[in-house]
Amino acid sequence: MTDELNYVMAARREKLDAVRAAGLEPFAYSYDRTHAAAEATALAPETGEAAEVVRVAGRLVALRPHGKTTFAHLADASGRVQLYFRRDELGDAWSQLNLLDIGDVIGVEGIPFRTRTGEPTLRVKSFELLAKSLRPLPFGKEEVQEDGSVVRHMGFSDPEQRYRQRYADLAVHPEVRATFVARAAMIRAMRTFLDDRGYLEVETPVLQPLYGGAAARPFTTHHNALDMPLFLRIADELYLKRLIVGGIEKVYELAHNFRNEGIDRTHNPEFTMLEFYEAYADYNTMMDIVERLVVAAADAVRAVPQYAEVVPEFPVPFARIEWVPALSRALGADVLTMTDADVLAHAKRAGVERAETLSRPKLLDELFQAHVERSIVEPTFVLDYPVELSPLAKPKRGEPRLTERFELFANGKELANAFSELNDPLDQRQRFEAQARLRAAGDEEATGVDEDYLRAMEYGMPPTGGVGIGIDRLFMYLSGTQHIRDVILFPALRPE
Repeated sequence: MTDELNYVMAARREKLDAVRAAGLEPFAYSYDRTHAAAEATALAPETGEAAEVVRVAGRLVALRPHGKTTFAHLADASGRVQLYFRRDELGDAWSQLNLLDIGDVIGVEGIPFRTRTGEPTLRVKSFELLAKSLRPLPFGKEEVQEDGSVVRHMGFSDPEQRYRQRYADLAVHPEVRATFVARAAMIRAMRTFLDDRGYLEVETPVLQPLYGGAAARPFTTHHNALDMPLFLRIADELYLKRLIVGGIEKVYELAHNFRNEGIDRTHNPEFTMLEFYEAYADYNTMMDIVERLVVAAADAVRAVPQYAEVVPEFPVPFARIEWVPALSRALGADVLTMTDADVLAHAKRAGVERAETLSRPKLLDELFQAHVERSIVEPTFVLDYPVELSPLAKPKRGEPRLTERFELFANGKELANAFSELNDPLDQRQRFEAQARLRAAGDEEATGVDEDYLRAMEYGMPPTGGVGIGIDRLFMYLSGTQHIRDVILFPALRPE
């Protein structure tokens, strides 16, 4: 296969030399196109030819010589259009067709018409080579069925190679391009939803002297000029809540976060999060907002034709269950009164790896994942987590062992996490210190004491509701995608 590839690439280099020998530029600076491919096909009349000449540009995805005529297909972001080259129409330029290969980027000037079979086509008056393809793209073969439908046999099927060469994956698979069009539409809809409700989009530091806002191991780096260690953020939360203190009452950020953890179907070390906070709101307010925001996101993805029949419906209000009763039923014992030894024993029975090295909060989280979380199929809010699992949430009114926190789950995966945010700086200090003790005891995901954040809280932080939504996982759920690598353009991979 390598020898064959080398032969093909050598042949293309020879054509490149021939292009230059003919005095032509194989890598153009620009091309003045007037129409996208889909627009050009729409201009083809039922009979005769269109009155106007159009200029389109894109990649050659098919090339079929027939003596004194050649048919080809040109594809751009809008779709594809058939091209019809005639020797008597092109004159001296006809010989330049022999210098073209599938994968070349060309510009074409032509007149729209329909062939005898009714296919919209451009009768080519002139063409230009805009970029010579020196490496063949792995296009699959296409078969036209009796009913006129086209069946495409994939030519680029190895998943890891498709992730590594996403540029080639996008070039030969229009449905992959549609995936990321749909993802962008979802994010745009979520931005619009928050903008329309008076939220301000901001940007906060990616490099932080202290990391916090989640339980995760960070990536560590060093700032040479300041001679200090810095961490890639694991969450935006603590900076966004500083802005609440500063008087920005509705704030959000769509940001890349980084967690130095394992890679699997739902985890990538670099991922996209939406976090938003609203002063004078609590977790009940945020539940209502999350329901409407998720519905708006679903509508945006459903509007992309590829996903019109894929996106699930969302009956509102979503189902609601409570964390402690749900896990207590699964274990047959009250989680809040269970001893550390009992928690460890349940974790070992559930198959939690290295259970004896994990803290009680981490064990409880693992038990909930094993016994409850994975069984949740329909969108469901899980409410009122134990205080030891939620160091940034306010105690539940009337039950100080719990917090006003919810997570949204669907298909066994977390989609959103939200709190009535803790705004008591003395309580917050105690929880930070508890986290610091866990970290000192060996919990690598526990955080420390953020003195600057505590100082901000001491100025007075209004009651606040906050939400974090994993953009990658939400889009996976809406699009029916099974692996996070399929919804990230350039996922993390081992060296090739």
